[in-house]
Amino acid sequence: MSQAPPTLKYDDKPITSMTKSQSAILKNLTIMGYLEGTSFLLLLGVAMPLKYLMGIPEGVKYIGMAHGILFITYIVILMGATIKIKMPIWAIPAGVLGSLLPFGPFIFDHVLKKRLSKRATSHE
Repeated sequence: MSQAPPTLKYDDKPITSMTKSQSAILKNLTIMGYLEGTSFLLLLGVAMPLKYLMGIPEGVKYIGMAHGILFITYIVILMGATIKIKMPIWAIPAGVLGSLLPFGPFIFDHVLKKRLSKRATSHE
């Protein structure tokens, strides 16, 4: 006998568990968050010390540019994912705030997945 798939509930509206498309969107958000977070850590931990301690500004120029592009892409994917996956309303401000803090995207990803999983299992 098979069990019904777990459901997610957002805005007091139950929806079925994530489809393959929604899972792919969440995976893309995770990957982009990790890339953005890593570029920020590289900027803070490698490029800026090279610039201010050793007088080598090229790292900030190139890593900073890559980080800027990844940041904008992450925010766009975050907004799209919030709509397509029907994530809680707190996801956008939390994701944006997380992207402004070192290690923030990694923490946001963990908390988001934990909350989505908790909602799915609590409605089985």
